[in-house]
Amino acid sequence: MLVRSLVFAGVAAVLATQVPSIFEKNTQTPAPAPTLASVDAGETPTAAADTHGNVRLKADTQGHYSGAFRMNGKPIQGLIDTGATYVAVNESTARRLGLSGSDLDYRYSVNTANGQTKAALVKLDRIEIGSIRVRDVDAMVLKDEALTSTLVGMSFLKKLGSYGVENGSLSLVQ
Repeated sequence: MLVRSLVFAGVAAVLATQVPSIFEKNTQTPAPAPTLASVDAGETPTAAADTHGNVRLKADTQGHYSGAFRMNGKPIQGLIDTGATYVAVNESTARRLGLSGSDLDYRYSVNTANGQTKAALVKLDRIEIGSIRVRDVDAMVLKDEALTSTLVGMSFLKKLGSYGVENGSLSLVQ
C-alpha cells in the first residue's frame, strides 16, 4: 500500500509540473553553449561534463533541466524532475531499453493528468550522463498515452554524491 501511495504521489507530482510545459510553445532562443571546456559527445548543447563524475545542466527557457542520458546503454533524452519519486519512462522507451512485455507487470494504478493508467515497477541496469554512471536504478513504466517524455527522478538523483542548482545550472556529482 505504501509503494502504491508513493508511486501515485510521484507520478502526480511529475505530471502536475510537466503537463503545462507540453502545451506551451517555445518561442525563445535556445540557451547558450556551456562554458565548461569538455562536452561529452552525444550531450545536448545545454549539458557540460568533465572526467571526474561532474555534470552541469543549464536550464532551458522554461527553467527545466534536461540532458542526453544513456539508460541500459541506449541514448535517451531525459528531463530531471526532483518531484518524481522514480525515473519514469513510457512503454516505447522501455522496449528500447530491452524491457519486454513479460518483464512488465502493470499492477500499480496511478492517476495522471491524462487520467488513470497502470504502471510497472522495473530496475534499470544503469543510467549514465556524461562521466556519471549509476547502477540498479528503480523506474516506473507507464503507458505511452500517459507519458510522452522520460523523467529522471529521485531514484537516480539519490544515488549521486550531490546535486544542486546555482546560477541557472543544475550540478550533478557522482
